[in-house]
Amino acid sequence: MAVPSSHFQVTATGSVEYWLWLRRVPDRNMERMFTMMDRSTVVSRLSENVYDLVIVGGGIYGATAAWDASLRGLSVALVEKGDFAEATSSQHFKMVHGGIRYLQHIDLIRIRESVRERRAFLRTAPHLVDPLPVVIPTYRGSILNSKYLLGLGMFIYDIIAFDRNRGIYSREKQIPRGRLLSRSRVLDMFPGIQPEGLTGAAMFHDGQMYNSSRVVMSLVRGAAENGASVCNYMTASRFILDENRVTGIEAVDLASGKPVSVRGKVILNAAGPWAHWLLRENLGIELNPGVNFSRDTCFLVKRKISDHYVLAVLGQTSDPDSIVSREARHLFIVPWRDYSLVGVWHVVKAEKPEAVTATRAEIDAYIEEVNAAYPGLNINYDEITVSNWGLTLFGENEPGKKDLSYGKRSRLIDHESKDGIKGLISLIGVRATASRGMAARTVDLVLKKINAPRVSSKTGSTPLWGGDIKDFPEFTGEQQKSCPVRFEKPVFMSLLRNYGSKYMDVVEYAMEQPHLAVAFEGTNVIKAEVLYAARQEMAQTLADVVLRRTELGSGENPGCDALEQCADLLGDELGWDKERRKIEVDKVAGFYPNISG
Repeated sequence: MAVPSSHFQVTATGSVEYWLWLRRVPDRNMERMFTMMDRSTVVSRLSENVYDLVIVGGGIYGATAAWDASLRGLSVALVEKGDFAEATSSQHFKMVHGGIRYLQHIDLIRIRESVRERRAFLRTAPHLVDPLPVVIPTYRGSILNSKYLLGLGMFIYDIIAFDRNRGIYSREKQIPRGRLLSRSRVLDMFPGIQPEGLTGAAMFHDGQMYNSSRVVMSLVRGAAENGASVCNYMTASRFILDENRVTGIEAVDLASGKPVSVRGKVILNAAGPWAHWLLRENLGIELNPGVNFSRDTCFLVKRKISDHYVLAVLGQTSDPDSIVSREARHLFIVPWRDYSLVGVWHVVKAEKPEAVTATRAEIDAYIEEVNAAYPGLNINYDEITVSNWGLTLFGENEPGKKDLSYGKRSRLIDHESKDGIKGLISLIGVRATASRGMAARTVDLVLKKINAPRVSSKTGSTPLWGGDIKDFPEFTGEQQKSCPVRFEKPVFMSLLRNYGSKYMDVVEYAMEQPHLAVAFEGTNVIKAEVLYAARQEMAQTLADVVLRRTELGSGENPGCDALEQCADLLGDELGWDKERRKIEVDKVAGFYPNISG
């Protein structure tokens, strides 16, 4: 029941206290009926229009291209075979790289690109991206691992990255200069580190995503608000070919099983590790040079070795492409929310994405490697709450090679010039950080192909959906005073971090139905977020809500009670019977390495 004139407070026990609230809650029911992300409306619209751009793939590259193109006034359709950000875009290491690693390759172009893209993330998504301090311990006996050589490298990097904070007005979101740490300071920060030969550390800052799925969802929401037709669970079965021009795609709506034809002037294949399979199986196109993908694996542990600082430790592989090479590549132990995120391990995979897995034996080997690198860590398998992996564009490597060559740059392929097929472009991204810049280049090419006026990309300075926040700490303080619902602080901060300046859209659901203002036990996610995900963000499964729309289960299994309650809320909304609800709960529970009640 709506309570448009009441102001209420949720206490620690979940009880609700009402008192008079002077202003009325706006009635959003009619607005919700016509949301740009109403799935049935979008599905019918897809086959009715000829779009300037049709995008296949709803990961971060496809979503960013949709947002960019919609901001430049193009009509856009985006279809995704599963859920938005279901694969690598939600499973990666959540780092936003500033390019300091490219110093060892003496690659100034990639450094400058990375600085620009990290700055754009911090500027346009201040609720979702933060600076992240990274500590690299230094030891005697190795010139390349010496404290002062790393210090020199950071000094050079800071000069190259002179404009790293341009347009970032909040000091909290600015990237500081690199600096050196003393031996005693490092031992205070990381007591379990190997002390023998330790001379101190070098510390620099990169960026980190608070919620990688919400980054993609914000891009999708932004594109939809600018008129794009976006749809998940819509699998592209083939390209529509008219002589030597691709004019659209034939798709299948997995929710109904019905075929849908989507026509466009240009088709963008942004299907990530599926992209080259689509080209091969539908058009007989083999990319030249070919593409290789690495299964990048990391895992979460429910303890933090540091509240603020990343620890870089030396693994057991090296970088064959670096000009100034250290003795081994780094593994990272990263604070993320209430967890430590540990990784990354790379294994080249040639099979289709559906066939790729990470085995218990492999995870055990990774645990052994990181424990050897940091003796005080002592992780065991039972501590792992989530293991994540995704397929990332990689360099050319011989089968079974230990020291792997990383992917260097994303691939933007104009199939008209490459293969004589008009109307088709492929974009295969190398890492999340580069998505905005590569999307901008892609849309530039689309404008050229459809003879549209050249309009510059606006995504470097336009806030993402929910990112219209100049100073996040100031915004937080203002909202704590003005929010009509009094949540516990961790719950309220979760709302601000995930939805940013749009968080009141979620809170309004709780204002209309007070029981939705209560968080699931042991979590910071309120029940209103479930209905919001279903009605406003095209959530179709329990996994969509638990793993991607909210932070309910992205860090660990929230427990059977929370999953069942969430399934009941979503099932009531979507019309699920009892059997469907059980199937959904079992599927999500199977995502976790350790299933507990």
